[in-house]
Amino acid sequence: MARRQFRLFPQRFGFFPYMWLIYLLFPVINLQEEHGIKLVLGAAVLALFAVTYRQLYWATGRAFTLWLAVQMLIIVILSAAYTPYDLFMGFFTANFIGWYTGEKHFKMAYAVFAAMVLVLLVTATWGMALEDLLFLYPFMIIMLVSPFGIRSLHRKRMLEKELDQANEVIKELVKREERMRIARDLHDTLGHTLSLITLKSQLVEKLAAKDAGRTQAEAREIQRISRAALRQVRELVSEMRAVSVAEELAEVGEMLRTADIAMEIEGDAALEGVSDLTQNILSLCIKEAVTNIVKHSGADRCRIALALTEGEVQISIEDNGVGLHPQEQEGHGRSEGNGMKGMAERLSLIDGSLKLSSGEKGGTVLAVAIPRVVKERKDGVTA
Repeated sequence: MARRQFRLFPQRFGFFPYMWLIYLLFPVINLQEEHGIKLVLGAAVLALFAVTYRQLYWATGRAFTLWLAVQMLIIVILSAAYTPYDLFMGFFTANFIGWYTGEKHFKMAYAVFAAMVLVLLVTATWGMALEDLLFLYPFMIIMLVSPFGIRSLHRKRMLEKELDQANEVIKELVKREERMRIARDLHDTLGHTLSLITLKSQLVEKLAAKDAGRTQAEAREIQRISRAALRQVRELVSEMRAVSVAEELAEVGEMLRTADIAMEIEGDAALEGVSDLTQNILSLCIKEAVTNIVKHSGADRCRIALALTEGEVQISIEDNGVGLHPQEQEGHGRSEGNGMKGMAERLSLIDGSLKLSSGEKGGTVLAVAIPRVVKERKDGVTA
């Protein structure tokens, strides 16, 4: 069984918790004036305070409240027995009080905290010089107000997280409903046609050796039915909601911003004159390519170039990440698992092609080319 990796603070908070540790230097400096057992006890209590600070980032429920109470008790001890300036450590507690989501728990914790600060201000600062009080009191007022602002920011982050989760659920529901609608339409419109083609094919097989004229007539009928089926497929595709390249670029731009990857777009994203079907397939390829960049490249920049020539639609997606491994340059390895095969299959439907290569300055370049006009094939079917 793998050992659980130790973390000082939760990864989701980034570097923020470490910055607050700098402010523990001030009570450490205040302890330099002490000697003997008082110095040792003060250092031990201060070390326990650092432990409470770390634990409050991990604890929840009753454990969170317990560690918060220990932290406030330490502030009382240090402020009363050592120096009133240790009251500044209350900014740590004020931050964590703002984390309470429930109104009742927040009010109770804040009432205890405010009482602690006010009592210490009166008792610990009794007899201090006026200039010292003028320096101390404004900061104490800010400390008493800060839990409300911190709670507001914390609730805003929680609401944004819940909104993102709700949007993901909505997207999945929309996709599921669209799949079900497509499945129903395919079954209703193509089921009868394909069954008829199967029966006609079986009939041709039986008549091939007996009645050549009838066989040719049935074969022509099969061709007519298959063309009708192709028209039905096109009608279904045209009725689906086609995602344009411009719309997809807006979505992948949001994905790249979330991953702290800068996006550059060159060319006109409107792609005027390009059919909805072609734009839809290009959009799927762009989404797949950008997803691979976010997951695997380690890049901090992504450039998407679009160009319309007389004969082709050209799209280039380039990143400055780790680049390709040798086996990937040969067409094997991770790239196959990252959707290259799926992109190639989609592009083949409209006679498109793609090429994956290394960039001139490192990174990876994915080039997609699609003919603007697809000529009719020998079998009479057009893309």
